[in-house]
Amino acid sequence: RPPRQPHNGRMTEWIDTPDALRARLAHPPTVIGLDTEFIRERTYWPQLALVQIALGDPGDPGANGEILLVDPLVPGMPEALAPLLADPAVLKLMHSPSEDLVTFQHACGVLPVSLFDTQAAAALCGIGGGLGYQKLVHEVTGVALEKGETRSDWMRRPLSPSQLAYAADDVRHLHAIHHALQAKLDTLDRSGWLAEDSTRQLANAANEDGDRWPHLGIRSSQFLDAPAQRRLLRLLRWREAQARHSDRPRSWILDNELATALARSNPASPDALQAQLDATPKSPRSLRDALWQALTTPLADEDDAPLARGEDRDKKQLRAMQEAVLAIAGELGVPEGLLASRKLLEALQDGGGWTGPLAGWRRQVLEARLGPLLASGGTGTASV
Repeated sequence: RPPRQPHNGRMTEWIDTPDALRARLAHPPTVIGLDTEFIRERTYWPQLALVQIALGDPGDPGANGEILLVDPLVPGMPEALAPLLADPAVLKLMHSPSEDLVTFQHACGVLPVSLFDTQAAAALCGIGGGLGYQKLVHEVTGVALEKGETRSDWMRRPLSPSQLAYAADDVRHLHAIHHALQAKLDTLDRSGWLAEDSTRQLANAANEDGDRWPHLGIRSSQFLDAPAQRRLLRLLRWREAQARHSDRPRSWILDNELATALARSNPASPDALQAQLDATPKSPRSLRDALWQALTTPLADEDDAPLARGEDRDKKQLRAMQEAVLAIAGELGVPEGLLASRKLLEALQDGGGWTGPLAGWRRQVLEARLGPLLASGGTGTASV
C-alpha cells in the first residue's frame, strides 16, 4: 500500500478499503475535485479503474487539502463512494466529465449531482472551446503538467509512482480553476448558463435509452432512400441492445459500414444475407439469424423517424444560419460550436424546434436572429 505522500501542498492518500473511505468522507467539504481513470477499449461499459478526490481547497487555511486516490476494484468500494456522489450539498468540480458520468452511473449506480464542468465553464468564459485539462491548468495557474501516463494501464495493481502522481495532478488544480472561472462567470452573468448545461449533461448520462435516431449520426445514411434508412435504424437499435447486453463495443457487433451496406442492399433471404456476410471481413457471421430478424422486423416508431438529408437541404439557409451563429459568438466572445453545431442547426431546419441543447439560454441568444432566417428560407441577413 503506497504511503501518504506530500506533493505540491497536498497530501495524497491511497484508499483501498471501504471503511477507510467512509471514515475520510464522514464530513465531506462543500466543494471537491473529482476525476476517474477508466478503461473502455474492449467493453461497451467503461470499467472504473481509479477515482481521484481532492477534498478541499488548499488555498483555504481551514480546509483539508488532501487528495484521495480510491481503488474501486476493491469489493464494496463503489457502494462506499455512492453517498458522496449523490450528495447535492457537495459541489463536484470535474473537467469534461461526460464519460466519467457514464462510468459512475454504471459502476456506482448514481451520478455526481451538483456538477461544475471546468471545460464548459472555460468555453462560457471565452477562454477557449474544448480545452484539455493540461492547457486549462496552464492558462489559469501557469503550471505545466506532465502527460506521460495518458495511455497507462490503470487496471494493474500496484499502480506505479508516476501513475499515482499523474492521477493526483488530474484533480490537484480544480479548486484554483473553479475560483477563477466562477468569478468570471459571475461577472458575465453566465453562471445560470453553466448550471443549465450541467443539468442537461446529467440528464443525458442518466438516460438509459440512448440515441433514439442513431441513423442521423451516420453521414452515409443521407445517401439512402427512406426504406433503407428505416432498415439502418433497425440495425443500429439492435446493435445498441446487443452491445449493452454483451458488454462489447458497438463496432465489434456491427460496424457502421456494414450496417449501411446491409440497409442499402436489403438482402432478400437469410441465405442472401449470409452471402453478404461471408464476403465481408470480420462480419458477425454467428449473428446472422439475429441480424436477419432485426433487418426485417419493423420498429413500432420507425415511421416517425426523421430522415437524414443531403442534397435536398437548403444550403443557402444553413449557411446564413451558420454566419449568424458566428456573429453572435463573436459578440459574446465564445466559440461558435458552444452555441450551435451544424447538426443542431440542421435539426432546426428540419423543424425540430428549440429543444434539447437549443432550449433555455441558447434560445434566448439565438432565436431573434435565427428565427427570421428559418422563416425566410435563408434569404435574410446574418448581420446585426
